[in-house]
Amino acid sequence: MIRILLVDDHPVLRHGTRSLLDTQRDLEVVADAGSMAEAVTAVQQTEIDVALVDLDLGAGEPSGFDTTRAIVRARPGIRVVVFTAYDSDADVVQAVDAGAAGYLVKDSKPNELFQAIRSAAAGAGAMAAPIAERLRQRNRFTEEALTARELEVLTLAASGLSNRDLARELLVSEATVKTHLHHAFTKLQAENRQAAIAVAVKRGLIRL
Repeated sequence: MIRILLVDDHPVLRHGTRSLLDTQRDLEVVADAGSMAEAVTAVQQTEIDVALVDLDLGAGEPSGFDTTRAIVRARPGIRVVVFTAYDSDADVVQAVDAGAAGYLVKDSKPNELFQAIRSAAAGAGAMAAPIAERLRQRNRFTEEALTARELEVLTLAASGLSNRDLARELLVSEATVKTHLHHAFTKLQAENRQAAIAVAVKRGLIRL
């Protein structure tokens, strides 16, 4: 039996997902959580094999990326599968960087969800095929893919933040921000911030 934790801030969606997973004899939802704090408590108190984590846990709550890190840190043996409505390359890269073993969008078919959970529990990757293929195509554009941090900086830059604001947001120096941006410009073969953002959006690396 694969023991599952559901992490989503919408109780109705948690209930619906639980009902769907309960149709499978080898899958059992043993806990659910609507926030990072509840998720960490659940993994500390309950034996869990796989955690399904949404990226957006509501206003004022830590992101699904932070929640993934917290779960893996609290119980390293748990396999996290991000289960979300977002499917940008930037989100996928950040999720994997945070420790996720898989990534699945919520419009996936039930069998794809079941297989992702089983693959993750077995220690294999649980990346949806379309997402994995898109990432492979993305990596063909440049010899070296952007790092998760470079994608994060570029995403924040696209929202209109200045280098100073970026530094405050990320708790780093302006020099560090400029270094990340410079690396992103080089990899995207862009001359400036606006050009890099345009290229990144066109290739699906970030979303506005």
